[in-house]
Amino acid sequence: MAIILSLSLFLLAIFWILLHNYRRKQPPLPPGPLALPIVGSLPFLDPELHSYFAGLAQIYGPIFSLRLGSKLGVVITSPSLAKEVLKDNDVTFANRDVPAAARALAYGGSSDIVWNPYGPEWRMLRKVSVREMLCGATLDAVYGLRREEFRRTVRYLYSCVGSPVNIGEQMFLAQLNVITSMMWGGTVGGEDRASLGAEFRRLVAEATTLLGTPNVSDFIPGLARFDLQGVEKRMKVCARRFDEMFDALIDHRRQMDGKGELKANEEEKRDFLQILLKLKDDADAERPFTIAHVKAILMDMVVGGTETASNTVEYAMAEMLNKPEVMRKVQQELDTVIGKDNIVEEFHTLKLPYLNAVVKETLRLHAVLPLLVPHCPSQSCTVGGYTIPKGSRVFINVWAIHRDPSFWPNPSEFDPERFMNNKYDYGGNDFTYLPFGSGRRICAGKSMAERMMLFSLATLLHTFDWKLPNGENLDLSEKFGIVLKKKTPLLATPLPRLCNPVLYE
Repeated sequence: MAIILSLSLFLLAIFWILLHNYRRKQPPLPPGPLALPIVGSLPFLDPELHSYFAGLAQIYGPIFSLRLGSKLGVVITSPSLAKEVLKDNDVTFANRDVPAAARALAYGGSSDIVWNPYGPEWRMLRKVSVREMLCGATLDAVYGLRREEFRRTVRYLYSCVGSPVNIGEQMFLAQLNVITSMMWGGTVGGEDRASLGAEFRRLVAEATTLLGTPNVSDFIPGLARFDLQGVEKRMKVCARRFDEMFDALIDHRRQMDGKGELKANEEEKRDFLQILLKLKDDADAERPFTIAHVKAILMDMVVGGTETASNTVEYAMAEMLNKPEVMRKVQQELDTVIGKDNIVEEFHTLKLPYLNAVVKETLRLHAVLPLLVPHCPSQSCTVGGYTIPKGSRVFINVWAIHRDPSFWPNPSEFDPERFMNNKYDYGGNDFTYLPFGSGRRICAGKSMAERMMLFSLATLLHTFDWKLPNGENLDLSEKFGIVLKKKTPLLATPLPRLCNPVLYE
């Protein structure tokens, strides 16, 4: 027994020495602020996380860590390190750290595109969404929907000439109606248009705010069941209302289509919901496609495709009202390409380089997703000479990268001229400019977003002149959420600028 005990102690000592040496060889964790026991840095987080993290980067460098309860948060604030995460180690970082708010909203966080773990199911869902709704051919085919919706917006704005209108609200409603037309063949219309549009906007705004709120339940598992901040409770209210809307739409579609089965002569008239329901009915046991998948994808489209684009248009208009010479230059370009005796068509936007530059500069200065959707490594790895442990929550601070003076001269100035060289696009290949992310998790709807933002701005600026209401001060300050938004709504007064009143009909 003495020999066995001695041998066991000897082997244990050898194991401890090897483990100690292994740990010494491991790169350290990224530097960061001191943390309190149990709660870590949670009590010190500023609500404006994007600018707060940018400030910490000035102290601790372009990669730093914070202890967030029992979880490690890692913040990346440089293009070279973003490349290591989003390209060099793309597969490792292709998963999400799903917060409680996302699980409550997106049917558990494992049925949609945004939060689903990287793997065969996620690839199938993304392929379906891109192929059937977001590819160029589909977007070309439904141009008539976008055109009609923006003509409807023009008619409404013409009825408001001389009175202030809420730009963000009108753009949200236009984006919503285009997306819902594509998804289930009907816009929010008639007498209910304003009320239902307002409800959708309220729900989307609440959902994106909650998704961007640091939640104690995500970082201290022992407290999750108490939902101390009420984030999960509030999100469940949003999710329940969305679910009621989707259930009503699905029931209505099934009644129309005979349990979701398409007839041969209706094939060309199908909408996205019909396609999803047919995929569900045709799915096999090896690759199930459930009703949760259907509703989760609809949720992604409504939440991800409305407020993001409308907020960008609102900010672009605000920046141009703040710099009227930029607005005049856009309108001169529109007059040259289109003329004041014609209306804007989407194909015109390909011939408007300065307008394209305005959109790109807006996305640089006011990043739609300032921290992107957080990534989560599936295994421990090394980035920038530091260890990023498996399961960490990794933030890419795109907002800070887009304002880095090392890459962007006068970074706080709104200057579209910097994008007139056509160097930058939305593909995520230049890591100094990542408005839609990069790698496998790049935004699936970037092509649609680009079309909607350009067409929206071209329509607003070609058909109307704009001015601030008398006595109104322009506020450009931001409010953080998973989607960045303007802190105060933009109110502006439209004035007709086309030659013929018929063009407003």
